[in-house]
Amino acid sequence: MRRNVLLVDDEHEVLHSLQQGLIGYKEVFSVMTAGNGEEAIKKLAQDDISLVVTDLKMPNTDGFGVLAHVMESYPDIPVIVMTGYSTTEMERLAHEGGAVGYIAKPFKTSVLAELILTWLRREADGGTLHNVSSGMFLQLIEMEQKTCTIRLADKASGKRGILFFRDGELLDARVNGVKGEEAAHHIFSWEEVTLSIQNTCRCRERKIKGELQAILLEAMRLKDEKVKTLTPPEKRPKESAPVSAEEAKIKAKDTALAHVKKRLKGKIGTHYGVDKMYYDNAWDGLLGQMGRMGKFFSFGPLQLAYMDVGTSKDVILLPGDETIMIPVDSKCPRDRMIQALLAESDGNGK
Repeated sequence: MRRNVLLVDDEHEVLHSLQQGLIGYKEVFSVMTAGNGEEAIKKLAQDDISLVVTDLKMPNTDGFGVLAHVMESYPDIPVIVMTGYSTTEMERLAHEGGAVGYIAKPFKTSVLAELILTWLRREADGGTLHNVSSGMFLQLIEMEQKTCTIRLADKASGKRGILFFRDGELLDARVNGVKGEEAAHHIFSWEEVTLSIQNTCRCRERKIKGELQAILLEAMRLKDEKVKTLTPPEKRPKESAPVSAEEAKIKAKDTALAHVKKRLKGKIGTHYGVDKMYYDNAWDGLLGQMGRMGKFFSFGPLQLAYMDVGTSKDVILLPGDETIMIPVDSKCPRDRMIQALLAESDGNGK
């Protein structure tokens, strides 16, 4: 992913000179400019910025003001400060304010370029993956209790987003000026992404309170609603014609649902503790992502998913043309149920 670097200086000649001097690095990063602190703050809200280089002495909102705003609202974005009035005290204040680099004017453009490249490389020090499902990969981050910053680019729309994890918990998200849980819903609805992993997280405050599984499910629901809204009525699937009671009875005997019930009764007995099991299409999108992720990492086909949904009952999910959901509570022999269902999926059932 090519990154955007924002240069901030109230001297037009300096901006133009730096912009021209950094053209040779256009394959790695693009240069954007702002003539003052207020303009820089607006561009940070509107554009996807990976790094800021700002002069310190500017009218109104100076470089320290820009630095403070970035640290407050965009803690993942590194800031390099430059000044023509360098002192030891000013350098100390810049670093204490959160700046990752300090450079005194005049300087060679190549020195600034190397400093920029050093910090941009850290965006992907944990690696880069292409054409993966954001939802499934990030569930792996949760399971590994990883602390990291994930930057993503959607293959279909070209939109970019960022997610912050600490010890496997999703703290915050940002995409196109939108933050928090709403931004996470946007990102998790993307089918295929390129993502880079940074093995640090500068975000401290947890602004997303919901659990990752619930956010993923809501993202899938919102995506399905959007697809239905955009699909013309004449192209929507037509309802099947009514069937006779006899036909419905025959069809019911042949459903996968009846087969699963029979399988559990055969292996565990009639008292396996499940009041009901049913189809729930709300899980189709998530299981589809799991299946694609399993294929990508050569895990094999998805056979079964066990989900903690944060209620008194967990659920077993069986993938297929439609997802079968089996609610289980503490009284259910869940381990034996899973073994029986996996044996069937492996073709080892009798």
